[in-house]
Amino acid sequence: MAHEILDGSSMQRALTRITYEIIEQNKGVDNLVFVGIKTRGVYLAKRLAKRLNQLENVEVPVAALDVSLYRDDRHAPDHHQEPTVKTDQLAIDITDKHVILVDDVLFTGRTVRAALDALMDMGRPKRISLAVLVDRGHRELPIRPDFVGKNIPTAMNETVHVAVEEYDGHEDVTIEHN
Repeated sequence: MAHEILDGSSMQRALTRITYEIIEQNKGVDNLVFVGIKTRGVYLAKRLAKRLNQLENVEVPVAALDVSLYRDDRHAPDHHQEPTVKTDQLAIDITDKHVILVDDVLFTGRTVRAALDALMDMGRPKRISLAVLVDRGHRELPIRPDFVGKNIPTAMNETVHVAVEEYDGHEDVTIEHN
């Protein structure tokens, strides 16, 4: 049985808070690019860009990043074939930009590591920051988010689900005991 941690309005408040923190820590919005990790990270990145536009009247580019070929826990690596970065918008140049990598849940850090590898194949950003809606702990790699919507301490036998209206048809963050 799933237990609701955040409802849709709480999610929106968390994203708004992250947006303000991005503006404050970046001392403005110059040179920003949002890169959402597929799937739900893309929708969250688009929401952050939209909120940033409402607050600062600036269009920040948003790109989608599929890291499946960079995962070290989903397939056996083929060292004879170079992985291909799949993005929805290859036209976005991240070289010398401040890339804000966006994901829904930060857990072990392996997805973020894969995303960093993929980004380095796309260009050389000036800086990369990490924004996550939920940080649930249990890191296996030395990765720390710069912007967090909600810290949710979890047990290893629990799963955190983020649902977004655009993809799931409803909005909430739930935790489920496996």
